[in-house]
Amino acid sequence: MIRIFLTGYMGAGKTTLGKAFARQLKLEFIDLDWYIEERFHKTIPQLFAERGEDGFRQLERNMLHEAGEFEDVVISVGGGTPCFFDNMEYMNRQGMTVFLDVNADVLFRRLRVATQQRPILQGKTEEELRGFIDKALESRLPHYRKAKHTFDGSQLENRSQIAESVNRLQQLLGL
Repeated sequence: MIRIFLTGYMGAGKTTLGKAFARQLKLEFIDLDWYIEERFHKTIPQLFAERGEDGFRQLERNMLHEAGEFEDVVISVGGGTPCFFDNMEYMNRQGMTVFLDVNADVLFRRLRVATQQRPILQGKTEEELRGFIDKALESRLPHYRKAKHTFDGSQLENRSQIAESVNRLQQLLGL
């Protein structure tokens, strides 16, 4: 039985690497945000608006515990998931945890072109975006660093880099 949780900031490549990794190991892939949206037939921003952050984070915790019971799975969690309740400790108990460590410069480059797909980033100038990333990373890093493994997620820009990263991650986890 294999259960792997990928954590890290938005834009770190959790979904990109997670999908490719799961495909190579013939495991199921779950993006926790997509899982929540499917179960509730609403987008994450809609759920946030309806329930507020506290209500959403409780829902997210419940869905993490549900998906965290699955076997032979790679689960990509939201950037904030490890920072609330006992989520990081739960993931560490349930399986292997991997923090995709990506520096702020790479995150900024990736997120700068994705502001329309991420409501929390919409309307921010480049300067505001950079400050937002720096501040969020600073507060979240202590949570991310509780993962059992740390993996450099900065090399996920093309198929070749993704394939190489999948192989490196497989070695890191001994799979």
